[in-house]
Amino acid sequence: MDGQEIDLLLPSSWNRPLWRRLFEGFRDRFSPEKLPPLHLTSRPMSVGMLQSDRLNMPWFRTIFTNVGDVISPESLPPLELESNPVDTGELISDQMSHLWISSLLRNLADRVSPERLPALQVTSKPMELRSDSEFLQLPSWSATIDTPKVFLPDAPRPQFTLSVPVAPPQPKLDPAEVEYVHSLEADLRRDLRRSVWRQRLWVSLAVLEVVALIGTSFFWK
Repeated sequence: MDGQEIDLLLPSSWNRPLWRRLFEGFRDRFSPEKLPPLHLTSRPMSVGMLQSDRLNMPWFRTIFTNVGDVISPESLPPLELESNPVDTGELISDQMSHLWISSLLRNLADRVSPERLPALQVTSKPMELRSDSEFLQLPSWSATIDTPKVFLPDAPRPQFTLSVPVAPPQPKLDPAEVEYVHSLEADLRRDLRRSVWRQRLWVSLAVLEVVALIGTSFFWK
């Protein structure tokens, strides 16, 4: 990398005029450049149809291809593996595709006659116990505390009493305020009656005017 400079500028073709780029695009479309055959030094690998070619295919060709794959699938050569296969047992998808009765029979068979597995190879060493016993005994936490036992009394239970709610006494009303409220209510009722009569009067006059206009337009000619 010594002596090489990194050029982050745009290429010179970016500054070409628009008409020139259009002309070169039409020329590559109708008369592409004749290139020599490509010489490959590696082993080619078949990847099937490219995704761009699949998108350019018409819709009916994809239907015919799918029907043909269902009726007569393509016979592929055997797969060449370069690594050592590892037995992982039955796949989860295959286990889910089985019927429920097969899993029931398999569970019964494992219960009656379990599979003989080889001895487990352990690379760690067992823990050495300092006592003469073969089991590790841990004392409970209460046995390690050397204090006198104190029994606290139970908390008193809350006592509930049934009480009937008493309604508060209603305050006495002032006669002058009651008379004032009645007078306001009477005035409000009178104003409402007058507004209703005025509304009916104006609506009646508007209807009479419309009838008069319609009558004069038809009969007075």
